[in-house]
Amino acid sequence: MVTGFEWLALLMFAGMFLFLCSGYPVAFSFAGTAMAFGLLGLAFGAFNTSLVNALPQRFFGTMSDFTLLAIPFFVFMGIILEKSGIAEELLEVMGILMGPVRGGLALAVIIVGTLLAATTGVVAASVIAMGLISLPIMLRYGYNKAGATGVIAASGTMAQLIPPSLVLIVLGDQLGVSVGDLFVGAVIPGLMMASVFAIYILVRAYAQPNYAPALPPEARTLSGGPLLSRVMTAMVPPLLLITLVLGSIFFGIATPTEAGALGALGALILAFVRRRMTVRLLHESLDSTLRNTALVVFILFGATFFSLVFDGLGAAALSPIFSRICRAVWRHLWSSAWYLSFCSAFSWSFSKSVLSSSQSFCQ
Repeated sequence: MVTGFEWLALLMFAGMFLFLCSGYPVAFSFAGTAMAFGLLGLAFGAFNTSLVNALPQRFFGTMSDFTLLAIPFFVFMGIILEKSGIAEELLEVMGILMGPVRGGLALAVIIVGTLLAATTGVVAASVIAMGLISLPIMLRYGYNKAGATGVIAASGTMAQLIPPSLVLIVLGDQLGVSVGDLFVGAVIPGLMMASVFAIYILVRAYAQPNYAPALPPEARTLSGGPLLSRVMTAMVPPLLLITLVLGSIFFGIATPTEAGALGALGALILAFVRRRMTVRLLHESLDSTLRNTALVVFILFGATFFSLVFDGLGAAALSPIFSRICRAVWRHLWSSAWYLSFCSAFSWSFSKSVLSSSQSFCQ
């Protein structure tokens, strides 16, 4: 139903983007925008206060959702693996393996970033781990500073897509879609993204030798049997854990929540086996898990409040308008593409005919 105040919904959407671009926390951007425009809607008589009565029930529904229980499990698994030194060992081994290749350290960062993404699901954990470990090494061996930091940032963002991604868990819960299906669908795009990063590094490194040089021979200290033993020790345990967690989801053996609990237990076992588990490490991991989980839940609370006010201001009436605008833009772009293609072909054929005519005239 059109009420004449739908412009408030448009302003609310723009205000939310303004808050996000200003660097304000996401949860408070959602909640603050909803509160401001809810009061503005009350002032104009465009918002029904009875809608706010449904807010506590929606909050409780979010807190009691079984699917979201996977978030603290996956966060805890990733933090335990990161703090127990697995990321450091992976980077060292992959750096030695890829050392003879130009851009080898950057490739190692991408590979380890992919493996960490499949164990953490948290961007911050991946970026911090690789930034602290790999950035000084890459700069020491003459890597371009912008390229080194860019590789670390890019490989860390793969945790948003490669399962078990917290974004996919939240998205599946909000859209009512199976989280397991989202995980299955995100594997190939995530690996494709990692492959594109690797191809870019290789092309850039061989086109510009000083951009990402190979490691000097004196830096590659391991070879033969010791290197193979180091690779098996560093890579097999996390790969087994990834296979166990994601395989149980993909084959329908366990739900994402159950697989997350299994992964958390596996991470604890790996830490004990490597003799890295201490009371301090456990305390820090639990504290970080609590903080990250609370942050995600607050984002969900803010998004729930935002969607309630957004719908209350008549956002549903804007859907047909946006659909017509999108169709019109698409038709314009499609016709423009055909027009540009025709003009390009005509210009090419005309230029070719003029060139051939001039050549025959000169002869």
